[in-house]
Amino acid sequence: MRIISICPSNTEVVDFLGLTPYLVGVDNYSDYPEAVLSLPRLGPDLSIDMDKVEALKPDIVLASLSVPGMEKNVKELEKRKIPHIVLDPQSFDDIASDILIVGNACGVEEVAKKRSQDFKKMVEYLKSLAVKVEIKPMLYWEWWPKPVFTPGRVNWLTELSEMVGATNCFHDVDLASVQTDWEDVYKRNPDYICLAWVGVQTEKVKPEIVMKRPNWTTLEAVKQDRILILEEELYCRPSPRLLTGAIQLGKILHPALFHDVDI
Repeated sequence: MRIISICPSNTEVVDFLGLTPYLVGVDNYSDYPEAVLSLPRLGPDLSIDMDKVEALKPDIVLASLSVPGMEKNVKELEKRKIPHIVLDPQSFDDIASDILIVGNACGVEEVAKKRSQDFKKMVEYLKSLAVKVEIKPMLYWEWWPKPVFTPGRVNWLTELSEMVGATNCFHDVDLASVQTDWEDVYKRNPDYICLAWVGVQTEKVKPEIVMKRPNWTTLEAVKQDRILILEEELYCRPSPRLLTGAIQLGKILHPALFHDVDI
C-alpha cells in the first residue's frame, strides 16, 4: 500500500500502527520516526504541493484539520479525486478513534484494535495515578508568545494536564485554542509556565523572555523558577506521542508518583 501523510500527527499515528514502511511521502514538518526524514517532502502542512502528491500515486492520503487553514488541502484532494481520509482530533478519545480509522483504512484492523486499546489503557492508568494528587498545580501552556495563544478546555492539553495531576489554568474557556494577552495570564497566576511554541525547537525558546513581560517577575511560577521549556512535538501534536509527553511532565510535577512509569 502507498500511504501519504500531510500532517506530523498523522505520520506518528502511521508509525504507531507499524505502517511507516508503506509511507511514500510526507509534509515538510513530519520528523518522527527518523525513517521518514528520507521520504519525499510535499511542502508545509498548510501549503501541500498537490501535484507532487498526485505524482506519487497514493492509495490513500491522510489529511488533517488540526491546524486552521488545512481545509484547502482537503478541498484540493476532493477536487482531484485523490483517495483520502480527514482526521481532526481534539481529545485522547479522538486519537484512539483515529488509530482505528487509519488502521481500518490501511487494512490492519486487528492491529489497530489492539493498539487503540493499548493507548486507552495507558491513558486510564495515568488518570488513576493523577487522582492520588491532593494539591494540583495550575499550568499555563504557551503555544505562541505574541499574540498569546494557549489551549482552552476543548483541547488535549487540558486533558493531559489532568492526567498528570495538574490543571490547565485556561480550562474555563470553552475553546480549543485561546488568543489572550499577558495581563490575562498574569491575573491567573499559574504555578508553572509551560513554554511549547509550535514549530520552534526547544533550544530556541529562551525562558528569560518571560521576565520582560509586565509584572511577570512577581508571578509564583517565576519566583519559584518553574518555567518549563517543553518539546512542542510531545505536546502540540494530537498523536500517540502525547503519552510520552504526559509521562515526562508527570515526572517533573510529581516525581514520587510517576517515577516508575514508562511508556
